Amino acid sequence: MDKFKSRLLLSITYYFLWVVYFLFARFLFLAYYYEKTSELSFLTTLKTFVYGIKLDLSFAAYLAAIPFLIILFSIWIPKKIICYLLKGYTFPIILIVNLFMLTDIALYKFWGVRIDVTVLNYINTPKAMLASVSTLQLVSGIITWLLLSIATIYLFNKALNKAFSKVVNGHFVEAPVFLILIGSLIIPIRGGFANIPINQSNVYFSTNMFANHSAVNFIWNFANTISHKTDSKNPYIHYKADIAQNTINKTKNQLLTANTDSILNTRKPNVILIIWESLSAKAVGVLGGESDVTSNLNRFAKEGILFSNFYGNGDRTDKGIPAILSGYYPQPTNSIMKIPYKARKLPMLTKEMKKLGYNTSFYYGGDSNFGNMITYLRNGQIDKIIDGTEFDKENWNSKWGAHDHIFLDRFIKDLSNPDLKEPFFEIALTLTSHEPYEFPGEYKFGKNSVENLYRSAQAYTDKAIGKFIDEAKKQPWWSNTLVIILSDHGHPLPKHKGYFNSPIRFQIPMVWLGGALNKTGITIDNFSAQSDLAYTLTDMLGGNPKQFQFGKNIFNASENQYAHYVFNKGFGTISKNGTFVFDYVSNKPVIKEGNYHPLDSLGRAISQNAYQDFLDK
Repeated sequence: MDKFKSRLLLSITYYFLWVVYFLFARFLFLAYYYEKTSELSFLTTLKTFVYGIKLDLSFAAYLAAIPFLIILFSIWIPKKIICYLLKGYTFPIILIVNLFMLTDIALYKFWGVRIDVTVLNYINTPKAMLASVSTLQLVSGIITWLLLSIATIYLFNKALNKAFSKVVNGHFVEAPVFLILIGSLIIPIRGGFANIPINQSNVYFSTNMFANHSAVNFIWNFANTISHKTDSKNPYIHYKADIAQNTINKTKNQLLTANTDSILNTRKPNVILIIWESLSAKAVGVLGGESDVTSNLNRFAKEGILFSNFYGNGDRTDKGIPAILSGYYPQPTNSIMKIPYKARKLPMLTKEMKKLGYNTSFYYGGDSNFGNMITYLRNGQIDKIIDGTEFDKENWNSKWGAHDHIFLDRFIKDLSNPDLKEPFFEIALTLTSHEPYEFPGEYKFGKNSVENLYRSAQAYTDKAIGKFIDEAKKQPWWSNTLVIILSDHGHPLPKHKGYFNSPIRFQIPMVWLGGALNKTGITIDNFSAQSDLAYTLTDMLGGNPKQFQFGKNIFNASENQYAHYVFNKGFGTISKNGTFVFDYVSNKPVIKEGNYHPLDSLGRAISQNAYQDFLDK
């Protein structure tokens, strides 16, 4: 009987070592995000552990299944061999799980969700994936990972050695009992005896989404999204297909067209599209943000047209580019730009501009292979693509590519070529204002915090764009040119209060200026988004806007104009009349403001149709 008890004690010890580890991981997460944690009451913070332990117990059971089987064989196999087998399994797992834990903590401040399958979208380009991290952050992260792993392995080793000390060979009659014990792990794995297995929504207990996210076990969440990754089933079905389409049509049909005759003073202007990396409306003074970050953009807004209620459809560049150039909604956990066989079926603004007689170019100072961007761009039949390979490495920052002032100097130099053919459609994607915010010269707001690094980087890019525009004004083509400046996506910084994925995070600037504008110094307060740009431009220039099926005309002044954005676990739909933000984990709305009822059904219908279109491509 003592032999059985020793083996049972070893099994229980092993299982609860992992449970304690996950409790510590939650404590570490809450401690790292102390500012957000301090907004929670003590009771709410405690509940993150009480509710979260359900997923801790579940994943600990997954991890314990093989060790329980190894311990079973200790009935016949010498203890020393069993000890080697158990530790040989456990210690590498600790290294892996610790890596995921630290990655999860680092990514949460940018993504606003616990680590999931999305991270695998970047695994085939590790160099680019690490480009958001400074060398100091990378080195300190590796050291932290190693030290944390050494400490974890030491504590596991000490506890297991103590439990192993009493284990001796047993009798075969113990085997059936241990087989039952192994089988019983299905109970915590499923989260009890309910018909439906445990999922993230089982640990959502609060109206505060940070509290809910804190309760989620990071590695369980990752494994769960891996197991549910599918390209064949639409998880966002709310209505029958015809009802969903009708719900969209009854709002959208009145918004597709607008009288844009008064916007331009020429029928075929040159168009320059500057896509500004990571600039949030929160950092733009003319949009009610911080007044002294983007002084040049503030100036340009008064010289042209400012769009005061403009939104990014997604939260990353690989989602923003297809939204801008294809009028295509992002996918919550996928990126169509990374899936070439789907991306090649998208309509492309560059293709349509070529049909309209434009010469097309795309400029980017970094690695155009990142996220399959170059494959996507080639589908757009762009005449000339300039990327980081065109710039000397001495002009690169340590991660992403050529500094924006170098990149934009090259851009204006090419546009100053006397052999330049008009009309032209030129696209420039900046990069220096992306993490880790490395650039030469003055850090206007210093380097003492990540927020000030962000502000300084945006001010640097603002200066580079300001110089570009001032030089462009001297060119003979300026009087016949429309310049559009917009961001590729919003950003968590500068920090905002309230729900992480509230509309303020997705609001971005868009300014039109140039000699081709018929009216200047005006503000358009219609609600619109990146996905509306391709539709609007082709509609204004006499092209075929209908191919951009999710777009509508930005200049339509209807009260029902809306913007729809997508994040990893939900969507937001916003108009002049209200706001509706929905979380798919808890399957509940997290923001309901104003007359949100029409936006509720509209947002669900768009999410359903957009994802179904993605699946069907």
